[in-house]
Amino acid sequence: MNNSENSYEVVIIGGGVCGTALLYVLSNYTNINNIALIEKEPQVALVNSAKHNNSQTLHFGDIETNYTLKKARKVNSAASLVKNYLLQCDRDKNIYTKYHKMVLAVGEKQIANLKERYHEFKQLFPDLKLLTREEIAAVEPNVLTARDPEEEILALYTPEGYTVDYHQLAVSFLENAIKNRHKNIDLMMATKVKKITRTNDLYQIETGNKTLIAKTVAVTAGAHSLLFAKSLGYGLNYALLSVAGSFYFAPELLNGKVYTVQREKLPFAAIHGDPEVDNSKITRFGPTAKVLPLLERRNYSTFFEYLQTAGLSFKAVLSFLKILSDPVIFKYILLNFIYDFPLVGNRLFIKEVKKIIPAITLKQLKFAKGYGGVRPQIVNLNNKALEMGEAKITGDKIIFNITPSPGASTCLQNAVDDTEKIVAFLGNKYKFDRDKLTEDISGNVTVS
Repeated sequence: MNNSENSYEVVIIGGGVCGTALLYVLSNYTNINNIALIEKEPQVALVNSAKHNNSQTLHFGDIETNYTLKKARKVNSAASLVKNYLLQCDRDKNIYTKYHKMVLAVGEKQIANLKERYHEFKQLFPDLKLLTREEIAAVEPNVLTARDPEEEILALYTPEGYTVDYHQLAVSFLENAIKNRHKNIDLMMATKVKKITRTNDLYQIETGNKTLIAKTVAVTAGAHSLLFAKSLGYGLNYALLSVAGSFYFAPELLNGKVYTVQREKLPFAAIHGDPEVDNSKITRFGPTAKVLPLLERRNYSTFFEYLQTAGLSFKAVLSFLKILSDPVIFKYILLNFIYDFPLVGNRLFIKEVKKIIPAITLKQLKFAKGYGGVRPQIVNLNNKALEMGEAKITGDKIIFNITPSPGASTCLQNAVDDTEKIVAFLGNKYKFDRDKLTEDISGNVTVS
């Protein structure tokens, strides 16, 4: 390997919560000694990991009604790593707040489905319980205020709910990574990667002022990851549908997180409300879901990069038309687009919020300006369909993480998976101490 000062065993491109989680695991639980983290923003986690750009939820799969038991089992294992990291490393609760959470079923059909879900999921989640109307009122009184007394309602409830400031979590990962003084860890903030090339079994990463050499590369740059992958010939059968989520604020109305039941045929998250992670006096409702031709919300310079990831091929155009022409999805996307409009947006969105808080008024509901990021949804150009869940491409000694599943909740499991790949890329002399990671973070939770 080139022994210049710009040479590394591993280069991580992207310093969001997934990139910093990977740095944390590599630094503390492998014998990899020479690592660089490149982030285009001046600090870590300022894009989709920023507090205002995501739903601040730690997903376990217990009350997310779009999860099967199989997916919930996988997500619960992954999210438990983050939960236990928080319990071990954030005892002062600066990164997260613990709330209860529930999903509301309204009407005979939803109630029947929720009861069936409870009996299926209670072994995986022993804290789950069903709440009657009176029990819901005791926990979340505003959910019942002004609700039709004849309306049938039931809730699936758990006390194990966490809202997380993922920016602060990324900062914590970073701080705990660079504490290891036996490692050479170079942080390159406000540094944009212009190009990645492969030469003589090594990767060259060109930035504005230098070129780095790496044995292995992990690209954890969200939607930008697919752009880098395509530049190296990977992921050519993929495009992106960038789904932007917005939020609304209201005064203190909820004591915990309250979900609505997932709509059939819709692949996007159901509306929910919960207190802000750092201010229980503010209740946040959302997210909405609208399609934008951007890789980053409010960063219009990413429009042309989005076109590059999508590709203006006939196959890509057909794929988007097929997905968006579904009547249910088209109506949903159109309505969610209008939710962001002044004057009319809150008048339409309040109908969704009233499913949770029947007595809420227009005066209480305010558009959360500047809140909401972009969630890249993978489009498979071969079958012209959305591929939900994790989007990861593994190449020759390089990994591209486009989006974990679901979001930042699985960042540590994602880091574990990538660390195993990276150690294998580097060869037999490199080791990953998974048992030590389990001991430090998880206590009795096994790293899967």
